[in-house]
Amino acid sequence: MTRTLPEAELFVDARAQLGEGPVWDARSDRLVWVDIEGPALHSTDMVTGATTTQPMPARIGIAVPRRSGGFMAAFEDGFHAIEADGRTELIAAVNSESGRLRFNDGACDPAGRFLAGTMAYDFAPGAGALYRLDVDLRLTQLLDDVTISNGLGWSPDGGTMYYVDTPTRRIDAFDYDVATGEMTRRRPFVAIDGKGRPDGLCVDVDGAVWVALWPGWSVRRYLPDGTLDAILPVPVAEVSSCVFGGPSLDELFITTAWTTLSDEDRVAQPHAGSLFRTSVGVTGVPRAAFAG
Repeated sequence: MTRTLPEAELFVDARAQLGEGPVWDARSDRLVWVDIEGPALHSTDMVTGATTTQPMPARIGIAVPRRSGGFMAAFEDGFHAIEADGRTELIAAVNSESGRLRFNDGACDPAGRFLAGTMAYDFAPGAGALYRLDVDLRLTQLLDDVTISNGLGWSPDGGTMYYVDTPTRRIDAFDYDVATGEMTRRRPFVAIDGKGRPDGLCVDVDGAVWVALWPGWSVRRYLPDGTLDAILPVPVAEVSSCVFGGPSLDELFITTAWTTLSDEDRVAQPHAGSLFRTSVGVTGVPRAAFAG
């Protein structure tokens, strides 16, 4: 029987236009996340909720900690390094088709490679792609014919990669070779029914996949066999992503947005775009930093 968990609690009343890409930064014990449309990079203290904000020079889809310091990020035009002082440097360019495309979501694989994907501003079917930035800064296109590249995550042993192209209404699974970064044997993991479409995701130590639903007012937990185990209500519609954080990775942090809400909906959902948190009785799989 599918469980309904207690509703996620408001943590930071940020009201970001398009909150996305939450990542736990173990170096500072802070949650790092972005407002794509801000554009801004946020860093939040998990105890107090105090948040520092760095304005970004262009729309930013995701930023991940970099082992050598700072962050590696996916902007509109490719992968950029973000230094500790906020300076950015283009590392690997991707054809954005003169601003028609932008990066959306991404994550580092267990070996520290950075995977991130693109989408068209007008949501044109098949216009996007999925890319991998290796630790030697070599760029490889992994998939084409992507519409809205979204959540990425790996099983506890690293042998399965989960991936969302939102309009398919599926989470797909690949066999994944951590040693080489090779993806094979794509197949559907779960089809999402009911309200909302799959967005960002993360994986817990039991191998279950937690996926945000946009505009689905919730995060769902799917067991490794694809069974829907639990539904976590969120008090806003546009639920964009989730990640385990805290020193023990025992809390789930959830980003949200208001980017497509009407004026009436924004009044009814005053905390849309804010950061939420909850304890769900399980810990997350640690996410690697970019190893380049």
